[in-house]
Amino acid sequence: MKPVRALALASLFASAFAGAAVLKTDPAKSSVAAVFKQMNVPVEAKFKSFTAQIDYDAARPEASKATVEIQTASMDLGDAEYNREVAKKEWFNTAQFPKASFVSTAIKPAGPGKLNVAGKLTLKGKTADVQFPLTVKSEANKQVFEGQLPIKRLAFNIGEGEWKDTSMVADEVVIKFRVTAGQ
Repeated sequence: MKPVRALALASLFASAFAGAAVLKTDPAKSSVAAVFKQMNVPVEAKFKSFTAQIDYDAARPEASKATVEIQTASMDLGDAEYNREVAKKEWFNTAQFPKASFVSTAIKPAGPGKLNVAGKLTLKGKTADVQFPLTVKSEANKQVFEGQLPIKRLAFNIGEGEWKDTSMVADEVVIKFRVTAGQ
């Protein structure tokens, strides 16, 4: 009788998780960027290297999970000198903090094609609770997740010393992302 009970329990767990699927990210169709103002001029810097692990269940979004890791040294401002500058201790300090990460703690439906996501964002060794809206749509048999996460760079010590002055580089930064993933 015990083997039958164990088999039934295994079947119950398998069916409970059958809808969730770890999706494979399509790097060619995915992007992460930081948008900020420098001397009141909008600047968009792309991160060339990141990974996203998304365990998504469209029928039960609250059972979904997401983890994103960004290689901070991969930030591209379009100029090698600027790229070297943001890798320094005053900015990302990529030698000590090579990765930034986001780990979801809650994903809730917010209407058709919309989710509210909460989680922990870690930048330069500092972790903060964050929340943001997310859209999700199907495109060519894949899921496309898009969103924007506004942060304050100084809350994460990004821009130390003379760079704390927000008249040169604004404190407000928007992390924009588009992740395309499928089976």
